[in-house]
Amino acid sequence: MSTSVIPSTFFLTVLMVIGLFFFIRASVKPRIEIVKLTSEQSEESLLSQLRQYFDQRAYRVVAVNAAENQVTFEGVVRPSWFLAILLTLLAAIGMLCFALVLSYSLPDGSNFWLGLLLLSPLAGVFYWRGAGRSEQVFLKVEPSPQAAVQTMITVKGHRDELAELQRVLGLKERDEG
Repeated sequence: MSTSVIPSTFFLTVLMVIGLFFFIRASVKPRIEIVKLTSEQSEESLLSQLRQYFDQRAYRVVAVNAAENQVTFEGVVRPSWFLAILLTLLAAIGMLCFALVLSYSLPDGSNFWLGLLLLSPLAGVFYWRGAGRSEQVFLKVEPSPQAAVQTMITVKGHRDELAELQRVLGLKERDEG
């Protein structure tokens, strides 16, 4: 391999390893959002549907503020085996690429660099420990000032949970305009 290709390949591989590190780190980051939703159902009907939905999703009620129509649900999010395996596999491929580039750049310890592959299971362990956590969903139900919509809901929780809630209950996002 020519001498000008090795440094540029090394630089690009280092950038790839840095990107992989941040990708693995982002896999455990909580993605909390606040969404305002609307429903044509009455408050009582909607509250019972919401409670049933969160019961099915293994959430439990931890706080109720009847004066402000606020309910706080809490549930444990379990890590995904698929994602743990995928992250370990991606880390193994990244470490293999990094080891190959290091063996070309620094040929004295070429067999030593393959030992970097032993670090790849740490990505799965990191994800497994960080992804299993307790999450809360804050829910506030209030009557809508608009005539066509009966109830407005403000929900704060994980974005995937909010998307699933919208899909299952057929709720629409509130138009801010």
